[in-house]
Amino acid sequence: MDPPSKGPARPLSPTMTTTSPADMALATRTHTQPPFRISARKLPILKAGPIDAMSARLGIPVPEMIFGDNLVSVAHPDTGWSISFAAEPALDTVDKTGEGGMLRVAYAREWSRSRERTSAGISEVVRPFDWSYSASYRGDEVKAADGRGLREGGEEGKGGIPVELLKRRDPILFADEVVLYESELDDNGISIMSVKVRVMEQRMLLLCRLYMRLDGVVVRVRDTRVYVDFEREVVIREYTAREDKFDNVKRNLYMSGLMPDAITVALRDSNQVANLLPVIEHSLDSVCLAAKP
Repeated sequence: MDPPSKGPARPLSPTMTTTSPADMALATRTHTQPPFRISARKLPILKAGPIDAMSARLGIPVPEMIFGDNLVSVAHPDTGWSISFAAEPALDTVDKTGEGGMLRVAYAREWSRSRERTSAGISEVVRPFDWSYSASYRGDEVKAADGRGLREGGEEGKGGIPVELLKRRDPILFADEVVLYESELDDNGISIMSVKVRVMEQRMLLLCRLYMRLDGVVVRVRDTRVYVDFEREVVIREYTAREDKFDNVKRNLYMSGLMPDAITVALRDSNQVANLLPVIEHSLDSVCLAAKP
């Protein structure tokens, strides 16, 4: 399948839609935990017109379930800094060249009718883009008015995200889960990106996760975590990519004591799979947005 030709260059925006501003506002939940503002918006799957327009802008077909109006954002109004997560910019990080290597599906009855070359009943996918939609998305940052932004090696992020503090049973003041896109990969697995956020009095955590399982081939988890310390006005972002062969994941689930039926269920749940996958990429950056002395 050849991708549609790209349209004119444009800035990516989650607001490129036919949804009215009034409907956008009604669908948006906002919580202010000074000095930060956290927002989450959930709307239905895009209709055909906006889907076609998004495909043209991106230069690739989009997943069959695309929530193009959904959004999660964290903002620091005093400085103008923000980070947001939306479907279109996420998909813009998908490999559109095919240079990342073509994936081979294990069960190709459907693929073989629409792909260009087959061998021994197995179809090699010849789409010139990553049709598994394995986005390496870290969110879209707007730097502060004075130029401050997330950077690697910052002193404020030394030691990473304080996991022990997040384990405390602090009351949750605001929480939401927003799906950005989902594809069943022509019934050969799943690729889904979603964003979860929970806000406590002193801190918050956002998790943007891509879970991709191509049955018989590979399993991937790509996590972007954003931690905010409200009192210190510190933001830490951690990106972790994990990946392993599908058979290795099944074997590890079996070794954990699961029976075949339970393994099938576990493979649908990224939380049961993620920690079984080896880390292949990791990065950490941070910023302090407190007023300068």
